[in-house]
Amino acid sequence: MKKILPRITALLSTCTLLLTACGGGNSTVKNPPDSTNNNTASDAAATTGTLSGAIPIGIAVAQTSNVALLGQEEVAGAKIAEKYFNAKGGVNGTPIKLVFQDTSGDEAGAINAFQTLINKDKVVGIVGPTLSQQAFSADPIADRAKVPIIGPSNTAKNIPEIGDYVARVSAPVSVVAPNSVKAALKQNPQLKKVAVFYAQNDAFSKSETEIFQQTVKDQSLELVTVQKFQTSDTDFQSQATNTINLKPDLIIISGLAADGGNLVRQLRELGYKGLIVGGNGLNTSNILPVCKALCDGLLIAQAYSPEHPGEVNAAFRKAYADEYKKEPPQFSAQTFAAVQVYVEALQALDKKSKVNKLQLPDLRTQLNKQILSGRYNTPLGEIGFTPVGEVIQKDFYVAQIKMQKDGSQGKFTFLK
Repeated sequence: MKKILPRITALLSTCTLLLTACGGGNSTVKNPPDSTNNNTASDAAATTGTLSGAIPIGIAVAQTSNVALLGQEEVAGAKIAEKYFNAKGGVNGTPIKLVFQDTSGDEAGAINAFQTLINKDKVVGIVGPTLSQQAFSADPIADRAKVPIIGPSNTAKNIPEIGDYVARVSAPVSVVAPNSVKAALKQNPQLKKVAVFYAQNDAFSKSETEIFQQTVKDQSLELVTVQKFQTSDTDFQSQATNTINLKPDLIIISGLAADGGNLVRQLRELGYKGLIVGGNGLNTSNILPVCKALCDGLLIAQAYSPEHPGEVNAAFRKAYADEYKKEPPQFSAQTFAAVQVYVEALQALDKKSKVNKLQLPDLRTQLNKQILSGRYNTPLGEIGFTPVGEVIQKDFYVAQIKMQKDGSQGKFTFLK
């Protein structure tokens, strides 16, 4: 059995009263109408505790705040998945219905979104949240209620260990991050001096920078400085100037798209000409409008490539390109994959026990077991899960941003 992390025990105690109302028991009150949420799954029959109509799956990601640059891509991937799998018959003839709740960019937003999806919307499982820091606060609530969680972009250490009902399709940073440093060394074998920046108020960035710093050590490089910042910061002139004076050959940044993009821009404006590696929080095309032409050359490790072979990825790639006129990013692909895992696990479960006949608590429990036992051919390639919910994935990549000189357009170019 997995153990809930000690550092979240205190938070859980403060949520006990709220969780009492959303344990695992059968519901006896039908969902009330909600004019503010067009996605409310009112067809989850509360009088019997079984499903009636479309199967509700929760999507709890950041649609507002500075984290929305990532969350918007997750919403896009989820909506493409909903349309794609319903067109293919849903769950053995029963459609799915995605129920969206905004987590915003903080822990409180994620907790509120999870509680709404569990108690009011009565979803069978949840895809989310966007940030690892949010997951450490919100996932235990779902785990206590025995509601399956699949993290689409949570790559910090110990996410699956939060609880028995927590899994992720986002490969851990310890597997992905070192690839970008190795790619930088391949481009410049002479580089020696490395500077590191990280957002100290973000759990994922703190976890990722530890991996980056260990990689620097493993590659026998010299770490000349470690600079801290906040994800809400916009002015990096002081840290950037101090760092440039140390003449690093490589700068590594762990943050989010808005702050990370501004940091890249200011480093270039101040004259830094060396290689820059961005962490997973910068892994979004939404960073391009932030640093524009100065994004050029940024290296970022990837857990997804639009060029990955396979029928599902080809369909996903085409649907995304048709809708958004650009290649799909990693966060969209991972969210699509998370929805796909739910759909295919529900299909397999339905063949053994009709899901619309199961009481909701029993359905959630059996669905969680089915998720962990399955194999899925997704846009990420074939994936599965370890018994604790860690994703098993084979293929990883590194991309480099290439921008037009005027900064009007750019793309992620995958390195061979």
